[in-house]
This record gives sequence, C-alpha cells and structure tokens, in this order.
Amino acid sequence: MSQIKILNTDILSDNWYVLKKVTYEVTGKDGNTAVQSREAYDRGNGATILLYNKAQSSVILTRQFRLPTYINGNPDGMLIECCAGLLDKDNPEDCIRKETEEETGYKITDVKKVFEAYMSPGSVTEILYFFVAEYAKEMKVSDGGGLAHENENIEVLELPFSGALQMVKTGEIKDGKTIMLLQYAQLASLV
Repeated sequence: MSQIKILNTDILSDNWYVLKKVTYEVTGKDGNTAVQSREAYDRGNGATILLYNKAQSSVILTRQFRLPTYINGNPDGMLIECCAGLLDKDNPEDCIRKETEEETGYKITDVKKVFEAYMSPGSVTEILYFFVAEYAKEMKVSDGGGLAHENENIEVLELPFSGALQMVKTGEIKDGKTIMLLQYAQLASLV
C-alpha cells in the first residue's frame, strides 16, 4: 500500500464549489518516493433515490437541464435522472427525504439505503449515498419541480419500469446514478 504525504494545497477556484490543486508525495511499495500534483473538485457529498411502485411497476424520475452534458454533446442539455441533492449539513437520509419532496412532490415514508459510491474518483471528491423507496399516489403532497430560489426547473416523470430500462438501452437515460439504481431495482426485483 502506498503512503501519501500532502505537501501543498492551492485553491484554484471557489466560485461555485472548491477546485483544489494538491501536491503530494507518494511512497510506493518499492520504497521509492515521487512528487505528484492533481486537481480535485470538492462539491460536497450527495444522496440519490429511486422511487418505485411495485403494484403498478413504475418509477419516478426527473428531467432537468445539466450544463456539463450540453457542453459535452447533449443537444438540449436535458438529462433524465433519479432525484438527488447535496447533503449540505444534513445526514444522507434526511437530505434525500427533503430533496424527494422538493423535486418530485412525494413525501416518502420508508427509505432504504442500498449502497454508496464515488461517482468520478479521478477528479471529484463526492461520495453519493443511494436509496430506494416505494411511493404511492396518496404520498403526493405537491407538484414538485424543485425550488425557485435555487433556479431549479425540474420536470417530474412517472414511467413504466420496463420503459425506463429500455431508455437506458436506447441512450435516452445516460445518467450513471440513475442507471445504477434502475439496475439495482431490477436485480433486487423491486419492481
């Protein structure tokens, strides 16, 4: 196992989140040391959830504009994804309950954490906590759509589970966290 010693950290940007350049010394298994530099983007940790309805074999997803996808070839920048949000000061479960109500309009009760993962470990510090929860029509308390003061403009989609899986195959769903949760639901026979 390599040993790491941080030598220097420079803040390159703290406009939206924090972009750091970290210079460190790494000692390899052979005992040799080398100095390396990498950039790391710290946007905090997050949580995501797949809402599913077993009886009607459906899921709730969202669609919203994502600038990085637009820059990288997504023609309209719109992305279909599971509800998600940054933890800020909340624990993952409290965060995802709040985000679910804000984004989808569903006030969920039983939330189950299924795993956690680093989504882009070569450049982003974020760890994402993955949840699933069953939803029903009577849990709908608002239209959802996100918060206006956060400039969120989120469309709520209720889709057949089989249709969502097909959208992964056709490339209509390209979001990693969403694909992971849909595959989890399929493997766990949730829907």
